[in-house]
Amino acid sequence: MSGSGYLERLLDGAAVEWVPLGELAELVRGNGLPKSDFTETGVPAIHYGQIYTHYGMSTTTTKSFVAPETAASLKKVNYGDIVITNTSENFEDVATPLVYFGHEQAVTGGHATIIKPSNSLLAMYFAHFTQTPEFEGEKRRYAKGTKVIDVSAVDMAKILIPIPSPENPQKSLAIQAEIVRILDAFTALTAELTAELTAELTARKTQYNHYRNRLLNFEGGDVEWKTLGEVAVIGTGSRNTADAVPNGEHTFYARGKEQLRLNSFDFDEIAIITAGDGAGVGKVFHYATGKYALHQRAYRIVPTQLMLPRYVYHFIVAKFYEYIQRVSVSSSVTSLRMPMFLNFPIPVPPLAEQERIADILDKFDTISTSLTEGLPREIVLRQKQYEYYRNLLLSFPKGDEA
Repeated sequence: MSGSGYLERLLDGAAVEWVPLGELAELVRGNGLPKSDFTETGVPAIHYGQIYTHYGMSTTTTKSFVAPETAASLKKVNYGDIVITNTSENFEDVATPLVYFGHEQAVTGGHATIIKPSNSLLAMYFAHFTQTPEFEGEKRRYAKGTKVIDVSAVDMAKILIPIPSPENPQKSLAIQAEIVRILDAFTALTAELTAELTAELTARKTQYNHYRNRLLNFEGGDVEWKTLGEVAVIGTGSRNTADAVPNGEHTFYARGKEQLRLNSFDFDEIAIITAGDGAGVGKVFHYATGKYALHQRAYRIVPTQLMLPRYVYHFIVAKFYEYIQRVSVSSSVTSLRMPMFLNFPIPVPPLAEQERIADILDKFDTISTSLTEGLPREIVLRQKQYEYYRNLLLSFPKGDEA
């Protein structure tokens, strides 16, 4: 598809008129419906908060239901109606739309507006338009409040919507439908790719965990066991998170997954780094090589010549969390003490076997990491592709520009 030329061919000389939403649809403010009214079954119900936490731009089913007697007093949502949020603590979530394609009538609450499109407006065309910078500007123009942002149904009715060929409804709907088809295709492609990559990532992680457990299961085997304190030097750092500087020369390991930076270093070695307290206990591990700085509540584990560092790294990643859960007096471990490290049991096979195990697990780790990093990157790229064509196909001249 080539740029603005495609849009020109699509319009085929047709004019575009910016029309207030209130002239293109009936807007009905919802009423009632606290979460306490939700039931397991009953009449389909759309709570406004679920629109931006559980749905995409359209759905055929609802997450929640209410009893028929509760639904009797609530505003009704029919097939092809748009339920759009009026309020949120976040500006970007206000005016989030959900097009309902369920065949059973649904209900919605008071913090949302039901938009019932006329014969001159396609629901999904409007839904895609709400994602554009033009709509965001209109939304910001009418938004009120600071802690809770609100765009009332009355103000929403004033928002201008671009309608191609308004004097020819049949042609207008055909143009809208073609725009929707293209943008839906990009949305579907992103969803399909996400599902495929997620399934691949899950399969590879399952495979990795299977082989890791097999390779590191020495129970009952002919192998010498030692404590970590016997085969490694263990210590902590002296830095605080406040010491970090942007774009520092050296890696600064704190207690989280994110690596910080410093212009000075504390150690020059190969070590396994893990959090000493906080949410990352037993879950966050780094493999440090070379010069690095260390937080005062992070631990460094430096294997002796008896141990291959990558082998120790894989064994600790696989077994340490289970171990601290077992030896801790608390069911929720948020802080580690030196004896927990010193007494951690670790098998010591010959160095050649450690190397064989580490090589296999390194390969699985590389694949898993590549997929983990690639998944969000691919999703972002597909989203940017959608945004490009969305803005291209829905950016019409306005006012004097026309």
